[in-house]
Amino acid sequence: MEKFMERYGSEVKGVISGWDRIAFRGTMRWLSSPRGMATYLSKRSILLKDYAKWVSSLTDRIRRGCDAVADLLGIRRLYLRRSAVDKDDLARGIAKERSIQTGPICMFSVVEPSWSPTVVGSRQSRRLEMEMRLRKCIWIYFYFNDARLGFGHVRLQTWAPFGIKGNLNGRHWLEPRLIEAGIPYVKQDNSFRWIADPVRAQALMDAQLRTDWRSLFEGLVDQYFPLLRGLFPDGPMHYYWSVDESEWATDLMFRNTATLDRLFPMLARHALTVSDSASVMRYLGHIGPNATLPGRVTGDIRGDRRRRYEGLCVKHHVGRNSIKAYNKAGNVLRVETTINASRAFKVFRAANDTTGRAPTWLPMRKGVADMERRSRVSQAANQRYLNALAAASTNETVLEIVQEACRRTTRNGRPVRALNPFGPHDFHLLRFLTQGQWTVNGLRNRDLAHWLDPNADSLSLPERTRLSSRASRLLGILRAHGLIRKVPRTHRYTVTHKGARIAALIIAASTIDGQTLVEKAA
Repeated sequence: MEKFMERYGSEVKGVISGWDRIAFRGTMRWLSSPRGMATYLSKRSILLKDYAKWVSSLTDRIRRGCDAVADLLGIRRLYLRRSAVDKDDLARGIAKERSIQTGPICMFSVVEPSWSPTVVGSRQSRRLEMEMRLRKCIWIYFYFNDARLGFGHVRLQTWAPFGIKGNLNGRHWLEPRLIEAGIPYVKQDNSFRWIADPVRAQALMDAQLRTDWRSLFEGLVDQYFPLLRGLFPDGPMHYYWSVDESEWATDLMFRNTATLDRLFPMLARHALTVSDSASVMRYLGHIGPNATLPGRVTGDIRGDRRRRYEGLCVKHHVGRNSIKAYNKAGNVLRVETTINASRAFKVFRAANDTTGRAPTWLPMRKGVADMERRSRVSQAANQRYLNALAAASTNETVLEIVQEACRRTTRNGRPVRALNPFGPHDFHLLRFLTQGQWTVNGLRNRDLAHWLDPNADSLSLPERTRLSSRASRLLGILRAHGLIRKVPRTHRYTVTHKGARIAALIIAASTIDGQTLVEKAA
């Protein structure tokens, strides 16, 4: 995020990046599919007609065992009549009421929907068969404020396949470590408004990346659901641990709230205006820096701007993954990458983790084995997005920014015409500069030629030569006005900060209707 910090670093007193919310899942893979469950029942000599009775007996044991654990821990047990109740707020209220600083807080029982192997009668075969169906069952929640992990919860599905889910928060996880290290801080909800030593705090956040996730989740199971180890007489079932959803947040702590309140509306408008579909895919690393948008994209790509109770939020979606920016806790600008569909990204590994096989780029798994790669992908997305925001116009007026480019200038002693930003040809040229792919590897004559004529490859040789000459003249004009600069000893150019700002401002101004512009100016 060098470009962003180069421009706004004097207004920022600290930056930390790391996990925000981690929604994890434990799956007994043998029991989590109709075929696997049918195989297990056959091995145990349990008939399909007796399946419901067998599962009910296990459910009763689980609920009695959870009640016993809650009583042993001395925490309150509550049955919730509505699954939509805010369980986090309820648990925090109980912790405050009972003055619980650390340790287990409470246990909730609530009916919620879940996918389960179910025995049904088949009209075609006239036999009982196993299939996955959405049904309701009791889920047991244990809330805690762990001395090491902070506030979170873990919950168990009491009906087959006995899945485990839970939520941890990296910011809550950091707080006990700041206290242990003696670093003063001010925290509001799940964000830090001020940290006395952000560099040391970032080092503590980085330590989360070295977590043994499997041991961490297994420890929670042993603490709150110990009966699972003896639930199956032929040996304990092992859980496969994965991450359903992860949020990686970069928080920039501004020195005062007024500065962020002034900046963020302009940053949000800029983000929505210049972030077209291809740019959003580049933020998330779905396409390369020089690649064009694929002809066919799975899922939708969209952006939206909405007002939250704390302020504005601008969010861009690519399928089930997203990146967003919003102001939080008054003085915190948060950029956050959310990964729900991990297979949209790549990881360099051997297939099936087979020793001796040559590694290659493969889809990222949900399993905890790829957590470090998930963090790197998310951090890179946040950095690309912040650097794109650095081009937003937040200080000078429109006239102050663009007037120099609207005047004639000289280059190598020769006169160069002024730009006409709102003329159709120069407007198209400035739009070329806002394309996100030039921020990494720069642009070339060939790139501009394809921008001017998308059918450049099918032109005859004389026509391609004329198009290349035209692109060269336009590059010379952009260089003369300081909007691009040549990379030494290459045929590439990079967009300057001045060029990015002017281009982004003109594109943004072109989207505002006249009445709104007059009202804003008034």
